[in-house]
Amino acid sequence: MIFDHLDNADHYFTLNSGFAKGFAFLRQPGLDTLAAGRYEIDGDRVYALVFEDEGKEKEGALLEAHQRYLDVQYTVTGAECIGWKSTPACASVSKPYDAENDAVLFTDPSTIWIDVPAEHFVVLLPHDAHAPMHGEGLIRKVVLKIAME
Repeated sequence: MIFDHLDNADHYFTLNSGFAKGFAFLRQPGLDTLAAGRYEIDGDRVYALVFEDEGKEKEGALLEAHQRYLDVQYTVTGAECIGWKSTPACASVSKPYDAENDAVLFTDPSTIWIDVPAEHFVVLLPHDAHAPMHGEGLIRKVVLKIAME
């Protein structure tokens, strides 16, 4: 997992060729007014999902993990808290891996919680099980889905 401010995104471009296009999307003006939904950036290789919802309580949070895509989860407004646990350490599967949705769900408790304030992001790889959208108040975020290379 990587945690950083959007101003530092260029430091990570060499990790995956989709990062430059994805972070360019995050740097465009008007993210706070985009409608919730999916936005194509580079076909199925890089796309963005815009969410706006009330933060959830941590109690009973499900962890999710992916295999084909890494996530860049960026907080536009509000203050999100994301649970984390190493995917290999997760033992309690709630929903087996679904290849169509590229997700497996676990009921294991998060090992740590990471505060992700506005203008910050986390990069989550397949070994990073995560429980997003926790916190208080309205959270607007963008999740970049970038194909693993």
